[in-house]
Amino acid sequence: MERTFVMIKSDGVQRGLVGDILTRIEKKGYRLIKAELKQPDRNTVEAHYAEHKDRPYFQSLVSFILEGPVMAIVVEGENIIKVMRLMIGDKNPGKAIPGTIRGDYAKDTTRNLIHGADSIESAQREIAIWFPDEG
Repeated sequence: MERTFVMIKSDGVQRGLVGDILTRIEKKGYRLIKAELKQPDRNTVEAHYAEHKDRPYFQSLVSFILEGPVMAIVVEGENIIKVMRLMIGDKNPGKAIPGTIRGDYAKDTTRNLIHGADSIESAQREIAIWFPDEG
């Protein structure tokens, strides 16, 4: 079984979409290993998005995530990384297919509700950042 990291970003929490998103994951047959509502600190968010550190949007992305609590989730299942990325949809809501989380709910490219790890390596790194006890 594969594990991945998913984060319902602060806009998804503020809009009350946590329950719906978790239900979609569970209805797909995946297992929630850990799910915690967290108010992240700057160090955690900067570590999470470290690969974007030199990008012009880095500080605004970090500030956005810090606006409120996020739901940090570890999900387990067969091909979970690939399938979660399909369920999440394109990062640009204008390109996200209806039926995906972003296609149904996201408003813009920054406030796009949800993050999902894009590889096994990223999932392991992100799980270790958000849930150090899971390592």
